[in-house]
Amino acid sequence: MKKIPLRRCVVTKEQLPKSELIRIVKNKENIVFLDLTGKANGRGAYIKRDISVLETARKKKILEKALEISIPEEVYDEIENEIKNK
Repeated sequence: MKKIPLRRCVVTKEQLPKSELIRIVKNKENIVFLDLTGKANGRGAYIKRDISVLETARKKKILEKALEISIPEEVYDEIENEIKNK
């Protein structure tokens, strides 16, 4: 049986399978982007695929604290589209 990697959501603090989370990355150039492969270089933060969790992260600036950078509104919109499309 193959081991399923678990990661912690920065908002809910739940341990979940990697496939149920979205990874947001800050690379060396301080560019923040959505990592759909889960393998991009840089500091990563995971968020649960749930609109209410995303809204909590947006209001409380949880992703900004986790990645130590301000996050553009386009990144939040991209995450929202990814959640709605899956």
